[in-house]
Amino acid sequence: MNISGNTIFIPGATSGIGLALALRLHDRGNTVIVGGRREDRLAAIATAHPGIHTIRIDTADARSIEAAARTVLAEHPDLNVLITMAGVMRAEDWTTPSGFLATAEETVTTNVLGPIRLIAAFIDHLGAQPDATIMTVSSGLAFAPLRVTPTYNASKAAIHMLSESLRLQLERSSVSVLELEPPAVRTPLMPGHEENESAMPLDEFIDEVMMLIESQPDATEIQVERVKFLRYGEARGDYDQVVATLNRSDPHGR
Repeated sequence: MNISGNTIFIPGATSGIGLALALRLHDRGNTVIVGGRREDRLAAIATAHPGIHTIRIDTADARSIEAAARTVLAEHPDLNVLITMAGVMRAEDWTTPSGFLATAEETVTTNVLGPIRLIAAFIDHLGAQPDATIMTVSSGLAFAPLRVTPTYNASKAAIHMLSESLRLQLERSSVSVLELEPPAVRTPLMPGHEENESAMPLDEFIDEVMMLIESQPDATEIQVERVKFLRYGEARGDYDQVVATLNRSDPHGR
């Protein structure tokens, strides 16, 4: 993915990693469209950051995705990058159905069906562009589980394998697939997570992500150094130690 000169749609980008990435990409000469559910947040972003485009979208709602896609493509026919950023993370207790069933269904709908529906809404258009990118967002927890978030872990593992599979299917097309794999980052993804001292500061994370995108335009995975502890535990042969360390030191990590 080129660092500049793109038209980029980022649904789920009204806070946290999504918004920070949107602002940095805009600063680097990209046209950026931020999507989100809350009109007040979208209005605040448009006011605070002239030049950023906004659109309401609920990535848990198939009809909302379809409507937003029609509007985005009508207003930005040169769109060539889709970043499927939206996601939720919930603590769960799988010892009883009341402790997990509702949150599990919500998580799968948002974190797995959301990206699938988004890709379906844009794939024909992206495939018609001379150079296009789908950026998926998984997590270090796709590779090592956090005890308190079983469905989140599973949803991000699904996104990793979806990215791998989609890359194979699109290898002869003009569409590349780039997987962003965050470690724990200080965002409001879970209550109190913005103050989590063991998580990576958001600005540091985005600095490194932007550097990697610029220096590795043909990369298939964006991995900051701090996520490699989780990403490569099995390959190094210390997976059990990784899981033990993760669940001992970062009870609310990403």
